[in-house]
Amino acid sequence: MATKHEQILQHITSLPVGEKISVRQIAKDINVSEGTAYRAIKEAENKGYVSTIERVGTIRIETKKKENFEKLTYAEVVNIVDGQVLGGRAGLHKTLNKFVIGAMKLDAMMRYTGAGNLLIVGNRTNAHQFALEAGAAVLITGGFDTEDNVKKLADELELPIISTSYDTFTVGAMINRAIYDQLIKKEIVQVEDILTPVDKTICLYTSDTVAIWYQHNYETGHGRFPVIDQNLKVQGIVTSKDIMGNDHSTLIEKVMTKSPITVIGKTSVASAAQMMVWEGIELLPVVDQQNRLLGIISRQDVLKALQVIQRQPQIGEKLDDIVTNQFVTIDDEAKRSSIFRCEVSPQMTNHLGTISYGVFTTLVTEAVNRFLRAQKKGDIVVENITIYFIKPVQMESMLEIHPKILEVGRKFGKIDVEAFSNGVVVGKAMLMVQLIER
Repeated sequence: MATKHEQILQHITSLPVGEKISVRQIAKDINVSEGTAYRAIKEAENKGYVSTIERVGTIRIETKKKENFEKLTYAEVVNIVDGQVLGGRAGLHKTLNKFVIGAMKLDAMMRYTGAGNLLIVGNRTNAHQFALEAGAAVLITGGFDTEDNVKKLADELELPIISTSYDTFTVGAMINRAIYDQLIKKEIVQVEDILTPVDKTICLYTSDTVAIWYQHNYETGHGRFPVIDQNLKVQGIVTSKDIMGNDHSTLIEKVMTKSPITVIGKTSVASAAQMMVWEGIELLPVVDQQNRLLGIISRQDVLKALQVIQRQPQIGEKLDDIVTNQFVTIDDEAKRSSIFRCEVSPQMTNHLGTISYGVFTTLVTEAVNRFLRAQKKGDIVVENITIYFIKPVQMESMLEIHPKILEVGRKFGKIDVEAFSNGVVVGKAMLMVQLIER
């Protein structure tokens, strides 16, 4: 039977898009405490079922698919620009496909404005009205209001008209930044994108015997299975190592490894890979908030996903991309090594105008990663990094990074790194890394 928390989430997902939700109303409808209702609404917000807007409340929104992730709802725009909704609240759940900056004559502006757009404009009331009639929502900058007949039209058409105190340039930059952040999130592959779902997962129950393990092992050729109870809650993992030397009538509960490491659907694949490497495990159960099994991921699934990520064109640049995308690799044939060269740009400096420590660490780590990848050693997970010497490096200086393998095995490596600027040593570091085999 579903818990009160799950009942509330089911109730929220059954509501029509655009419906307003309140803690008090949910508590009354489901007959739960307001605290339980509040916690469930917060989780629904994290899952993207609802959006909370200051001075408006919480509304049910359309759940975004991964491919539509970079599109914003009008509700999100209100939050981004600290806006006030003047009319058309019923349309806040709708998604906008582009925004138009109204800095031109009215007839030219209307040529670019259509259904599903957001017109960003100042106190030009006639532009507000024409945009609504064309099927576009309106964002009024500079803190201006609009006329009552325009607000009434917005309510009738269910198209939001929003006012913000920011100027047009700032608002455009804020919305662009939000879309950019969405693109970065879209790029990050999560466990839920690659898992084998529970209906295709072979599980054992705590009440099963070792004989059942042998049966599944014979049918599938696999030796690792999650162990669940009657409520689908994960209780353990059983592998061929656990089974060895046990009688066929022994209960799985007696031989399984209890309290295994699990991940949730929103865990990033990179994080799951790190866990698997560090713990030396081949299979991870994926669970929900109540520890019920949603599916499994294997080491092969994770490595395949990581290779796909590497081949994808970058969509939204992260800080690491900005720092390392100007790396130039020079192969040093004499020393059978590689040198990584990069200019220290103003973005990479601290308040003193010299290279930031965080940037230096990123450059060193990326150089080692690229170096080992070129040596066909696979990707790395840094276990320990020690920067034991560093000198200030001025902006616009050229930095050269020389990684050198001290020791490398199948799973671990020890790398020494020297950094030079104008032929002078400016940094030294030592890295202990674990290798993710490809």
